[in-house]
Amino acid sequence: MKKKIEAGNLRRATFAAGCFWCVEADFEKIPGVVEVISGYTGGHRENPSYDEVSAGKTGHVEAVQVLYDPEKVSYGELLDVFWRHVDPTDPAGQFVDRGSQYRSAIFYHDEEQRRLAEESKTLLEKSGRFDKPIATDIAPLNKFYPAEEYHQDYYKTHELRYRFYRQNSGRDQFLKKAWGVGKERMKGNHKEKNYRRLNDEEVKKGLTPLQYKVTQEEGTEPAFHNEYWDNKQEGIYVDIVSGEPLFSSRDKYDSGTGWPSFTRPLEEENIVEREDRALFAVRTEVRSRKGDSHLGHVFPDGPPPTGLRYCMNSAALRFIPKENLEKEGYGEYASLFSGPVSISKETTDESRASR
Repeated sequence: MKKKIEAGNLRRATFAAGCFWCVEADFEKIPGVVEVISGYTGGHRENPSYDEVSAGKTGHVEAVQVLYDPEKVSYGELLDVFWRHVDPTDPAGQFVDRGSQYRSAIFYHDEEQRRLAEESKTLLEKSGRFDKPIATDIAPLNKFYPAEEYHQDYYKTHELRYRFYRQNSGRDQFLKKAWGVGKERMKGNHKEKNYRRLNDEEVKKGLTPLQYKVTQEEGTEPAFHNEYWDNKQEGIYVDIVSGEPLFSSRDKYDSGTGWPSFTRPLEEENIVEREDRALFAVRTEVRSRKGDSHLGHVFPDGPPPTGLRYCMNSAALRFIPKENLEKEGYGEYASLFSGPVSISKETTDESRASR
């Protein structure tokens, strides 16, 4: 059951992005989000039921209302989360769920939200991220009806059924493909390079004992006693073995853990994620694709806009300052550092120190 929450200085945002079970689960991971309510909006019938909405009889869409603390997460950051969890080019549904009741939409509560929503949509259209037009509606919120109680927190109360649905919905597969290559940063300018894994002799000769232990034997370096945990220079981080571009300083933040942490990869195609049960707990290991180096782990407790924390070992990385990118053959990334920093720099809970 949803808990009673006093709004106080909290604010509300309303989004539609297909199945509200999934959208609720995604937004509730974001620091600063206090509560997410699944419901219906945008239609013509009072107090619609799930059966009526899902049959497309009322004009409503499945939507979520997000109660958030603007001192911890901004509406602009929530928009970033929204765009990264939707197919904005589909006017007739979302993923496996078809019909206008599953279309994507942003319902603004005031003129400021409308302005920010329109600006974010324009930026997405201009980014070249998608080859099709952006079809997501932006409309004023009329009335929001909370869905039936059994739909609230469905991902928690019906975990197995939710996971089965999500895995077979096509949602995560689409999002990984759509956001994995960084087209808005590199469109038309990405150079294929012959990154490769060195042979064992080359690896042993080229790495320090710590670098070898971390990358080849899945070791972990000491927290707060490693090269890049507190590095604030602008530039990119590449695989120490293969040279593959992995992370950008623009996505780096202080996680409070003592290891370099990032909200997302620079080039997701250079990252491989694997299940890791080595410490009697299921974690997600991160490795480089070509170098096959152990890099660290990824956790679902990072800041917006992704909600992820890529917790890496400095020993697996080499940092290239922005002024050296051209000289070292990574000049196509120089344009990343010509504008203002957009990532949240807020420090997260230091209890996340477990790797």
